[in-house]
Amino acid sequence: MNVEILAVADAVAREKSVERELVLEAMEQALKTAARRTYPGKEVVAEIDRMTGEIRLFHVRTVVTEEEFEEEENHLTLEQGQAIDPAAEIGTEFRESLPPIELGRIAAQTAKQVINQKIREAERDRVIAEYEPRVGELITGIVKRVERGNVYVDLGRGEAVMYREDLLPRETFRQGDRVRAYLREVRNQTKGPLVFISRSDAGMVLRLFEQEVPEIEDGVVAIQAIARDPGSRSKIAVISTDAAVDPVGACVGMRGARVQAVVNELHGEKIDIIEWTEDPAVFVVNALAPAEIERVLVDEATNTIEVAVSEENLAIAIGRRGQNVRLASELTGWGIELMSAGEEKERRSEEIASAKLVFQEGLDVDEDFAAVLVDEGFFSLEDLAYCAVEDISGIAGLDDEVAQELQKRARNVLLDQALQSADEGESKVSLLDLPGMTREIAEQLAARDMITVDALADAAGDEIEDIEGLSREQADALIIAAREASGWFD
Repeated sequence: MNVEILAVADAVAREKSVERELVLEAMEQALKTAARRTYPGKEVVAEIDRMTGEIRLFHVRTVVTEEEFEEEENHLTLEQGQAIDPAAEIGTEFRESLPPIELGRIAAQTAKQVINQKIREAERDRVIAEYEPRVGELITGIVKRVERGNVYVDLGRGEAVMYREDLLPRETFRQGDRVRAYLREVRNQTKGPLVFISRSDAGMVLRLFEQEVPEIEDGVVAIQAIARDPGSRSKIAVISTDAAVDPVGACVGMRGARVQAVVNELHGEKIDIIEWTEDPAVFVVNALAPAEIERVLVDEATNTIEVAVSEENLAIAIGRRGQNVRLASELTGWGIELMSAGEEKERRSEEIASAKLVFQEGLDVDEDFAAVLVDEGFFSLEDLAYCAVEDISGIAGLDDEVAQELQKRARNVLLDQALQSADEGESKVSLLDLPGMTREIAEQLAARDMITVDALADAAGDEIEDIEGLSREQADALIIAAREASGWFD
């Protein structure tokens, strides 16, 4: 019997890929649990001799302080302990051998459950320790089973699951198939670890190119961004740290051999390789290939780019079901607004007409002068109000005096608009009604988004003391006045 226990421990350790010692510890815990039925109330310890397999049971009694003395059967006072052994101290344990127990059906079942639980915990810890550091790598396994479209893969020392959405469209696997996938997550759960793998993740494309392109592994070429429509098309943006190395050519390979290897692994998924650049306009133009772009307008404030293409290129730029423009937007990180050249021209005409009308009404200038401002790139009162004076005086026929007058008119209009909007909002008192407030100070406050009395009331003196014509004392006085008007002291 004793030798059989060691043989069983060895067999279980090999089958579950866990340490023999861990199996023996699980058996000891199971025996301890079973012994509680035979020796209720006793603190029992079970030991299995690692050489002979002999099972020994002990009743353990511990020397405790008088405050901790609760269980007479398992605790000893210091005096009682020293009566047994003069060297005893608090914490000393005394063991008394117990007769072996007979494992009945219930006790044996309990022991089996304890052993299984311990082994499951060990398996979970082993799988996590082995695969968690490998998240983000490609991993290969054998299909174990397929259930409801989900593929369960035997990795050799663990099992992984690939959900239906992690498969490529129309991709199927059968038991025994070899599969290569991207290890995207290892999750520790009460039921055991779950290793998630994917063939649809963008990381799959990244790792495949790292395997096929030595320059990427060496760090000469880097993949800056990936956008993917799994099974259909991927776009990758690459850059080279060596001017002598063409990043696109390195990824394509001789006669397309490198990129073709990736395409074959992904069952024919098309891959566009684009050179990455810091210039967003150029980057977007490259990303929309093969469409030919006629005009690009970058709006950094809204992080969008307007792209104009010819009528014959519009469908190509959009792509099937909007795929090309969607992937280009995802790759570049910019919102892309596509339009035909005709639509862009019409929109441009409307913007120019609107800007000219705003300048005519707001600045009190004629249509020809407004047209000159638009031709110089000014399309709103904000453009004029807060640019450098030199940007306006640089226009042919204008001097600093005229430029300053134009800015003054633009700022007055913007201030009036802001104050009118504020009056319709949260405060019943206008900013200009505050004692000590001037239009010049109000203009500078408006430039800092303080266009209401309530907004000024929330400010601190050091936030506005640098305004031209305003001392720290005046700044504090204006804020106090704003707070009084806002009802702070009511």
